[in-house]
Amino acid sequence: MRRRRQPQDDLHNKERWLISYADFITLLFAFFVVMYSVSSVNEGKYKVLSETLTGVFNAPQRSFQPIEVGDRPQRSLNAPAENVIPPAVTEAPRNPEMDAQARTEALRAMADQLTMEFDELINQGVVSLETSDEWLELNLPNSLLFGSGDAEPHYDAFEVVEKIATALNNRDNAVKVEGFTDNQPISTSRYPSNWELSAARAASMVRMLVMEGIEPERLAAVGYGQYQPVARNDTEEGRRRNRRVVLLISRDASIRGAMR
Repeated sequence: MRRRRQPQDDLHNKERWLISYADFITLLFAFFVVMYSVSSVNEGKYKVLSETLTGVFNAPQRSFQPIEVGDRPQRSLNAPAENVIPPAVTEAPRNPEMDAQARTEALRAMADQLTMEFDELINQGVVSLETSDEWLELNLPNSLLFGSGDAEPHYDAFEVVEKIATALNNRDNAVKVEGFTDNQPISTSRYPSNWELSAARAASMVRMLVMEGIEPERLAAVGYGQYQPVARNDTEEGRRRNRRVVLLISRDASIRGAMR
């Protein structure tokens, strides 16, 4: 008597569990990928993106036809050339009624305010503040603002910038932001050398100050790379001191005059 051949459909039914198992493994893999991506969010980048989007959607519309980079605005065909009004030149806010003595006293008052804002960090030796009749020099370590080898601000940097902006608001003092590094070489696609890294960090500070309401006409960003050290680079402590961002707050309002 011949053995009855098992139908082909029965074989397929017995292997259907493999499809469900494969789907389960795929979903589980996708779940862990999503969990990993969420856990590694850069909080500094998230806050920059969040505040930028908020400003875009809440700001009043200024132009119906935005001009692309590289394009020139088209002159109306009906408007004669002599009626075209040139754009106004934007200058930093100034208070001409204040003489040199009054400005020096105002600068000292700002120094007292910054001392109060950074009292704890100054006492810990993390932040330093030096004053003169013409300048305030606020020295901030890079570790307080940025990650290693990067110019993207981390989350704690925003609180620091908010404190600085509190002292700078409603004033006209020029501010020069200087970036410095140690002598350890860096060569990446974004930062070919310490020049680019130091300049990018200074520019990041300037952009954050503008986000806090400081007039951009008052600000300048300068990168010195590794070439203006305040300590020796052959020790870890010296390199740590050299990695810094310095805010030079001028007694005067002219940023170009203050930089000379």
